[in-house]
Amino acid sequence: MTTNGGHEPVFCTVVPPHVLDKLARAEDPVLAGPARRTLQRDAYERTHRRLTTVLGAPAVPAPPGARPGTPRRTVYDARHGTDLPGSKVRAEGEEPGKDATVNRAYAGLGATFELFLQAFQRDSIDGGGLPLDATVHYDKDYNNAFWNGEQMVFGDGDGEIFLDFTIPIDVIGHELAHGVTQYTANLTYFGQPGALNESMSDVFGALIKQYTLGQTAAEADWLIGAGLLAPRVTGKALRSMKEPGTAYDDDVLGKDPQPATMDDYVRTGRDNGGVHINSGIPNRAFYLAATALGGHAWERAGQIWYDVLTGGELTTQALFPDFATLTAAAAQARYGDGSEEVQAVRKAWEQVGVRTR
Repeated sequence: MTTNGGHEPVFCTVVPPHVLDKLARAEDPVLAGPARRTLQRDAYERTHRRLTTVLGAPAVPAPPGARPGTPRRTVYDARHGTDLPGSKVRAEGEEPGKDATVNRAYAGLGATFELFLQAFQRDSIDGGGLPLDATVHYDKDYNNAFWNGEQMVFGDGDGEIFLDFTIPIDVIGHELAHGVTQYTANLTYFGQPGALNESMSDVFGALIKQYTLGQTAAEADWLIGAGLLAPRVTGKALRSMKEPGTAYDDDVLGKDPQPATMDDYVRTGRDNGGVHINSGIPNRAFYLAATALGGHAWERAGQIWYDVLTGGELTTQALFPDFATLTAAAAQARYGDGSEEVQAVRKAWEQVGVRTR
């Protein structure tokens, strides 16, 4: 049985398992301990998500008087426990409080809602005004953030490797975008479909950040998770869409393993077949298309990617060439055969070694 009208939710984290695995093997227990506990907690939540999928999650009806096109945000505080959602600390329309983490989560939910509404005329992540719920201060020294199919959850980080996970707005957008994928193409979370799933979240996470900052494609840093790494880490972010494989190179974390082209595609059984690793390839394709077109990335490149995600032709098992071909077709449908947009999209995929048919 699937939930939400046939859309099967998956458990998606922003920090890849290979990063936490590396940390868990560190000689320093201050670094290894939180990583091991995070991996254990992630494993539990992943199993819980599967059980919820089997049993069926309850639908969330709109309350009386709810207006289409307006967000319904609620932020909860787990108070360093693991019971979800926790205690309600801020509801829609309430003024900011003293907890900066709560305020950032609330603002990030709103920024995500606004981008999808203003740029793509989508009312919340399900297109039908779904409430946006988030829990902060989850567990102790928890080094991750995740979408569990129903809500967002943020850890505070251990302060040694990772800081508060509400700091980068693109992390918030990334996880909520998994919800958009869940309600649309529902890409299988393994191998190339899983890497596309992760890439879609990076794309929309980056667009939310750029939209909030008012940046053009040329002005953006194209980093995912900038500001998340603690000062002791040699790195700038979790991932780079512009230059996959360059986000970090650290004695403890190791080197960013993301490939930029199909020549370096990583075949692995770990991380659900490398979903957080090989996502670097479609990430770079989007970056190349967006910068070639210029202006605000959500206006043309983002629109094309959104058209494919929501158009109904993207199958759950889509491979990179399938997705690339659909982006070229979407560009042609929206902007015309031989248009600048079609050429930019085809060239972007060619540059990363993915063929369009």
